[in-house]
Amino acid sequence: MPRRTSRDIRSDSMIDVLHAVLSAGETTRNDIARSTGLSAATVVTIVSELIAEGVLAETKVAAGRVGRPTSVFGMNASRGYVVGIDVAETYIRAIVFDTALNQMAYAESQHDEHVLEPDTIVEAIGAELDGVLEREGIAREDVIGVGISLPGLVHEPTGVAVVVPHWQWHSVELERLRERIGLPLVIENPLRAMVNAELWLGRGRSASSLATINLGTGVGAGIVLEGHVLRGATNSAGEWGHSLLMLDGRLCRCGRRGCVEAYIGVPGIHQTLRELAPGHPLAEVELQSDFITRLAEAADGADPDAAAQETIAKTAYYLGSALADLVAVVNPEVVTLTGWTTWALGDRLLPIARERMRSQAPGRAGAAVDLEVSSVRSNPVATGIAMIALERSMVDAGLLTTRIPVAL
Repeated sequence: MPRRTSRDIRSDSMIDVLHAVLSAGETTRNDIARSTGLSAATVVTIVSELIAEGVLAETKVAAGRVGRPTSVFGMNASRGYVVGIDVAETYIRAIVFDTALNQMAYAESQHDEHVLEPDTIVEAIGAELDGVLEREGIAREDVIGVGISLPGLVHEPTGVAVVVPHWQWHSVELERLRERIGLPLVIENPLRAMVNAELWLGRGRSASSLATINLGTGVGAGIVLEGHVLRGATNSAGEWGHSLLMLDGRLCRCGRRGCVEAYIGVPGIHQTLRELAPGHPLAEVELQSDFITRLAEAADGADPDAAAQETIAKTAYYLGSALADLVAVVNPEVVTLTGWTTWALGDRLLPIARERMRSQAPGRAGAAVDLEVSSVRSNPVATGIAMIALERSMVDAGLLTTRIPVAL
């Protein structure tokens, strides 16, 4: 492990200050010191430097009970723009933020999950970025960073790979992506991106250890232990969706049998419905997003569909069982659910999954764990990767030392 220098320690303190400001929106030096545990003198020095660099700005002056007025600070929203791009198997979503992480623009296109050629996907990502900037009249020179989340990204001895079944990407394809984007770029796994958003904008503000579960086509866990995002030796920590739920169970798209994802990923939920109610009209719905939307509507309608309700209950049972193992290993304070399946089904999943998780976790590991839907809405992956891109821009400006893994 590299020896930490005084500059690294100062950089960590600066990151703490930045995250305190981002979390609060507006705050004072005294509040920053209380929330971070840094000394008042350190906070004064760092805040002054960040104001001088144009990263922070004074937003107002509040009158105190005694003594001189207190300055209130926030992120300097006029410093430029950062773009977070969430690339999934079924869609590409680009969100433009100002440098206070206020959402300024949004664009999304559906992606045919059967189109696998890297060049086609790279061009689609570039076109999405170009389109949203042009539509909003944002000049490329005003964009200080772009973050792209690619599914299953890992670092291997032979190069970077995107490990989605049938996506055969390596470093050469990522170099094409860098050239197509043509702006400062950071690339990260969606699990790390979404838990980064949870860490600084959600329950991570009040919990030092947590897991954020993404439910969608695939499933996975972003994990924070004692305030630090868990990455693993090859940046592939969190592939909880490919841990074992059923011995010799359903075939997973990764090639193994019985994976968690094969039961609570959207294709797995679809399979559960087919097993419970062969010939059900929803069994033939082709698009995953349409299936989940219609499943929720069928379960919650004026005349609830019993098969839809049973499918959701069974999925919640599987989810709680799988979470019990995760809780036993990681021992988090809180587990949050996110992703498009969560937004559609979360209220129905939570009660059964929570009870199952707590009853199955060994000892008292699950008794004190909160299980809830994440409060970070909109798109937590795009938000999280934009936050990483913002941090990276400050590395490039010499304000921070690099602690941010970058594929390019």
